[in-house]
Amino acid sequence: MALYLILVSVLGLIVGSFLSAYTYRWPEGIPISQGRSFCPKCKEKISWFDNIPLFSYLLLRGRCRSCGQKISLRYPLIEISTAGSFLLMAYFLGDCSRAGVLCQWQGRLGEWALPYFLFVTSALIAIFVIDLENQLIPDGLVYFMFFLTTTLLILFWPQELFLRLLSGFSASTFLLLIHLATRGRGMGLGDVKFALFGGLFAGWPLSGLWLFLSFVIGAVVGVILIFLGKASLGQKIAFGPFLALSLFITMIWGNWL
Repeated sequence: MALYLILVSVLGLIVGSFLSAYTYRWPEGIPISQGRSFCPKCKEKISWFDNIPLFSYLLLRGRCRSCGQKISLRYPLIEISTAGSFLLMAYFLGDCSRAGVLCQWQGRLGEWALPYFLFVTSALIAIFVIDLENQLIPDGLVYFMFFLTTTLLILFWPQELFLRLLSGFSASTFLLLIHLATRGRGMGLGDVKFALFGGLFAGWPLSGLWLFLSFVIGAVVGVILIFLGKASLGQKIAFGPFLALSLFITMIWGNWL
């Protein structure tokens, strides 16, 4: 079990390295397939031995070997967060006493459950980071997750397909009504599209818990930011990170909550 969790954590570091590059390149319009990673300051390509997840950052003391400029903390933080999320996912797949969405899908997917959940977790981290930094949610990523989940439902859980589609479109419609009522100031269309996948994935009634948690966490963070002087009333704050974080929480602790 210990070796299994270690291997999953190492995989998380590797995937986290990819996500740190993807979340930087996608908003800039740079294809992820366009060559090796490079320093954002001097644009020098990073050698493979300087691109080992987390360890290279620590060995180089957070600086680029070529120009000596500081490397943003976002890169090791994304790698550590991905590894930690993968570790939690693997651990709780073996303990369904508190898990919600996790165990529902595990019973249907069997050995395919872990790869699917690690993929979902990676997508949630990408959405969290991109929306937090740019207030954008990649449509292609959301649509792909929706298509993949729908396909898995058809193949492994057809009797649940209609109810979960209804859950997804209900969650999306709810956020769309907020978008229309506030003329886009209270909710973005990216969040509306994300809710299609989130509701489909979580199903009913956990999709209701997911949306409730998103608003609660968003409100708490908003109050804290206002209190600290980092935001003001009426200021637009990305809602995608709260949707992504709440969906991850619902996956693991949904039934207990």
